[in-house]
Amino acid sequence: MQSIKYFSMESLKITLVQTIQHWENKEKNLLHFSQHLDKIDTTDLVLFPEMFHTGFSMNAENLAEEFTDSLAVRWLTSQAIQRKIAIYTSFICKENGHYFNRGLFVFPDGKMEIYDKRKLFTLAKEELHYSPGKSEKIVEYKGFKLFLSVCYDLRFPEIQRNKMVSERTAKYDVLLNVANWPERRNFHWKSLMIARAIENQCYFVGVNRVGTDENQLSESGDSRLLDPFGVEISHLPAGEEAVETIEITKEKLFTIREKMNFLKDFEG
Repeated sequence: MQSIKYFSMESLKITLVQTIQHWENKEKNLLHFSQHLDKIDTTDLVLFPEMFHTGFSMNAENLAEEFTDSLAVRWLTSQAIQRKIAIYTSFICKENGHYFNRGLFVFPDGKMEIYDKRKLFTLAKEELHYSPGKSEKIVEYKGFKLFLSVCYDLRFPEIQRNKMVSERTAKYDVLLNVANWPERRNFHWKSLMIARAIENQCYFVGVNRVGTDENQLSESGDSRLLDPFGVEISHLPAGEEAVETIEITKEKLFTIREKMNFLKDFEG
C-alpha cells in the first residue's frame, strides 16, 4: 500500500526559562521572571518551572491564592497579553477549601486552561498538603495539541499515553512538563523525558529550576526539548540560569510518525 505523505508548514516557537527561585518570595520571583521575559526576542510559548513564584513549598495554607483573586493569575495574564505570548507553569491554588498544585496555560488573549497535578510527590509529603487532579488536559494552540503535566507526573506513563485518533492525527503532539526536580535524581529526569518522547512519538519539553531551595535540595535544571525520536533538540546547561527559544514543526512530527507509526499499534 502506497504511503500517504502529509506536509505542514505549522511551527511553534517554545522558550524554556531555566532559573533560580526565591523561596516563598512572590514579588521577588515575579520581578526575576519579568527580567527573563525581557531577554526573549520572539516566541509563541514560554515555560516556567513548577510553583513558579513560590518555589516547591508545602506551606500551602499561607501561600495559596484563590483563583478568582490570584496574584499569579493576574501577573501571568498581563504578561501574556502584553507580550502576545502563551505561558505555561504551575502555582499554589486554593479552591473550595482544597489546595492544588495547579498548572495554568495562558493564551496571548488572556484566556486560560487549568490542569491540576495528578501525581503528588509522596517523598515530600505533597499529598498531605494538596489534593490531586482528576483528569488530563490537552490544549490546542497554533495548530499543535499540547499535553499538560507537572513534575512527578513524569514517572507515570499510564496517565500520559498517546495514541492515534485518525490516520494522520494523534491525541497530542507535544508533552509539556514543568518541574522542581532534584539534582540527586537528575538521571531519572533525563531518562524519563527520553522515554516519554519515544513511547508517545511526541515532542517533549521539560523545564526545571536551578539552585538550592530552603530544604537544601539542589536542582540542576537540565531542561530539555526532545523530538519524537527522543533526540535532543535543546539541552540547557546544568546548574545555570538560561533562556532558550526553539522552533518545532509539524512536518517533522508527521515524517517520524509516517516512517515508524508505532502509535497505531496501541490498543488502549
